[in-house]
Amino acid sequence: MADLDYLDYTSILDMNNDEAIETLRQIRLSRRVPEKTTKTITKKKNTPNVSANMAAEILNILGASDD
Repeated sequence: MADLDYLDYTSILDMNNDEAIETLRQIRLSRRVPEKTTKTITKKKNTPNVSANMAAEILNILGASDD
């Protein structure tokens, strides 16, 4: 059966002060690094081209409905 001795980690109690502080600093920094987020790719909607005449006609229709 495996136990902690098989992991080959040096205990903080067995390290000198500088090594222990550096190990704790590395652990803290590794927890502060934000996880990478995946970017979602959005497709642009294909909008039809509107000519000036069509835009004027749409504005007239919309203006007429406000009366």
